[in-house]
Amino acid sequence: MLRDAITQSLKTAMKGQDKIATSTLRLILAAIKDRDIAARGKGERDGDGNGVPDREILAVLQTMVRQRLESIKLYEQGGRDELAEQERQEIVIIESFLPQQMSDEEVAAAVESVIAETGADSLKDMGRTMALLRERHAGQMDFGKASALIKKRLTGG
Repeated sequence: MLRDAITQSLKTAMKGQDKIATSTLRLILAAIKDRDIAARGKGERDGDGNGVPDREILAVLQTMVRQRLESIKLYEQGGRDELAEQERQEIVIIESFLPQQMSDEEVAAAVESVIAETGADSLKDMGRTMALLRERHAGQMDFGKASALIKKRLTGG
């Protein structure tokens, strides 16, 4: 389970006195705990009832990477290179828990496959198409890019 791997990595980082890894892993666990609390009211639990399932944890990790990429841009614009570098180091740690990301070609192929499978032919089908992609490829693709591809394909653009 992904949650256990993150907890174990935190213990290792703490023993090795790796300050950046320790703080980043604590942030990850705090974000997961927030998602657990939010899901508790909705009855969304993994099979053990221990909190959100791994696919939700992957979504949390992807969000954290996106946030840091945005922060890097802002820090670089503000001339804060040391903070941008810290964000880059955090991204490396977060991405170590994500599966291998799909290439643009693989994302396009997955989008085409799901569109064909669902018979999607208009923007009304976008939600159903995205749901299937999220189910099959959680943590493996940038769903922003996938969404743009689906929209382009379904509008004939």
